[in-house]
Amino acid sequence: MSESGSQQTSLLDLLDKLVEPGDPPPVSMMPQTWGWGALVIAVIILALLAGFRLYRSWRANAYRRSALGALAQAQGVPAEIAAIVRRTALAAFPRKDVAGLTGADWLHFLRSTCKGSPFDGAAGEALTAAPYRDVPPSAELETAAARWIRSHRREGSR
Repeated sequence: MSESGSQQTSLLDLLDKLVEPGDPPPVSMMPQTWGWGALVIAVIILALLAGFRLYRSWRANAYRRSALGALAQAQGVPAEIAAIVRRTALAAFPRKDVAGLTGADWLHFLRSTCKGSPFDGAAGEALTAAPYRDVPPSAELETAAARWIRSHRREGSR
């Protein structure tokens, strides 16, 4: 074949004429369908609800934290421990159910509101006697009071 005034193009010449393609646009991190967006919104709403519920629980148990702090400052004095348990019960339960209870009725109430009956034996006797007469300090009473404060069940709670 003969060429009429044009030069033959070689493969290397053609390769030199190629233009480099540009960089592709960055891939978007936004969801491409509405379902993923709805899922993200649902997860955010559930996280907010869980946080709100935890906050409410924390606020509802403020009286327990206060009672445990007072119990630590009572230094094992039975009369103070008895007063702290009474105040805690008044904060957690209706006044009409707690205020008039004394002696065996008071112990029955405390045992019925806490699983495991922390006020059996000497701790229960010391608790009922402490407001009325001098009772020697008892580590068992302090332990039972702390256990009742931490684990009693308020009305309407699960």
